[in-house]
Amino acid sequence: MNLMVAYDGSAAGKKALSVARQHAKAFGANVYVVSCLEGDIERRLEEIATVEGYLNDARTFFIGEGVLCETQILTERGNPGENLIQFADRKDIDEIFVGIKKKSRVEKLVFGSNAQYVILEARCPVVTVK
Repeated sequence: MNLMVAYDGSAAGKKALSVARQHAKAFGANVYVVSCLEGDIERRLEEIATVEGYLNDARTFFIGEGVLCETQILTERGNPGENLIQFADRKDIDEIFVGIKKKSRVEKLVFGSNAQYVILEARCPVVTVK
């Protein structure tokens, strides 16, 4: 069984890691912790060190409990939600975990919602954690 956590280092993301770890331990699953970087290449280069730091922390969080974990930074162009779905399809993911936070209608309109896209487009169950 393969699980995926869409992780951004937020408090909701950390809660999603915890729930995913519980599922991984219960089902003997492998976990992929994935982050997406948006924007132009210069902006992404500045963020890579930060993202690698919290992905390493996530890997340690799982490995400390005996759960196999791989991390991945997705830098493909396009919508991060689409990139997460494509990754899930490539890795044959059985369940996706996403930390969510409440957004106003204006924020959803302007910025969109990657979590919403994943929930609607995933071919497997999606667990949302807030």
